[in-house]
Amino acid sequence: MFDADPGEELALVVETARKFALEALQPHLREAEAARGVEGSVHEDYHAIGLAGLELPEAHGGAGLSSVARALVNEELGAADAGAALALDPLGPALHPALEMGLALEPLAAHGARPGSRVVLATDLDGQVSVGGDRVTAELPYVPADRADAVVVLAGDTCACVIEGIAIEPLRGAGLRAAGGGRLRADGPAVATVCDPAGAARARARIRLYVASLLLGVLRATCAFSRDYAQQREAFGRPIAHHQALAFLITDMKMAVDGARLLVHEAAWRLEAGLPAEAAAASALAQCVEASRTVGPDGVQILGGHGFMADYPVEKHMREARALGLLFGGFDAAVEEAGRRVCGNDAPLGLVESALS
Repeated sequence: MFDADPGEELALVVETARKFALEALQPHLREAEAARGVEGSVHEDYHAIGLAGLELPEAHGGAGLSSVARALVNEELGAADAGAALALDPLGPALHPALEMGLALEPLAAHGARPGSRVVLATDLDGQVSVGGDRVTAELPYVPADRADAVVVLAGDTCACVIEGIAIEPLRGAGLRAAGGGRLRADGPAVATVCDPAGAARARARIRLYVASLLLGVLRATCAFSRDYAQQREAFGRPIAHHQALAFLITDMKMAVDGARLLVHEAAWRLEAGLPAEAAAASALAQCVEASRTVGPDGVQILGGHGFMADYPVEKHMREARALGLLFGGFDAAVEEAGRRVCGNDAPLGLVESALS
């Protein structure tokens, strides 16, 4: 059993993130989408309150906080604008392979200290990546960024960082517009390289937790907004939330979000405690993606025709959830990882599918 009480210090960090999200991100989400980015002053505020180096060790100028802190903060930021959250985090999930596998942090820490910097993660779950000798190549059809100062590549059990030969071709996209989006190509000398099978497995767990916690925030926002709308909108002389069909729908959405949150928090706790967390993190991401397939459309359905209008945020929530659910191998890779961990690393895929059905 894990303790869900964040403690006084972490609760203050989460409250700071919540206030920042409500004041700096949520009121400007449409402007950030249109601009494919976040204003420079918002980047500076994000750094000033200490969120930029949340998990970066103190020796490298960060706060040195845990996976639990990242999950809680990401949920708050994702509830306001998941795309902006990705744009603001200079290191993002690219930090996790470096931390878990012992990659030299100096090149990354330098970017983490500069507002507006972007370090992109490229894994073999999302495209073609390779680390051969002292050279790194990567070609991904999509990354949630328009530019990158550095790329961290995770290929199998090997991790490397490259800062030269990086190009991102901007692409139009439906979700995560505030983060930008483009086709990544990288071909350059490796700044640092390390191979660590155990570290690579934990790195993937932390990457999945990062995405799952952002997605959880999006789902929470959908659930809260559609519930509030249903309590205010009247039909046949009473709020539509008081009609049984919609009341059941809202309840199902809330149950899905709360269930996903428990899995996210357990995975974060296991990572912080140094316990095996690969299956827990994969399960958390898979459950968040599965919940998004109903929570997003149900939120739009509750609003009816208004659900598709930019005047209301639920259409954006549905787009953001879809985009997040495709990152880093998405649902299929997460389910396969969870199944293999539950059944044994060498379990055949058919047995894995049977265990999860």
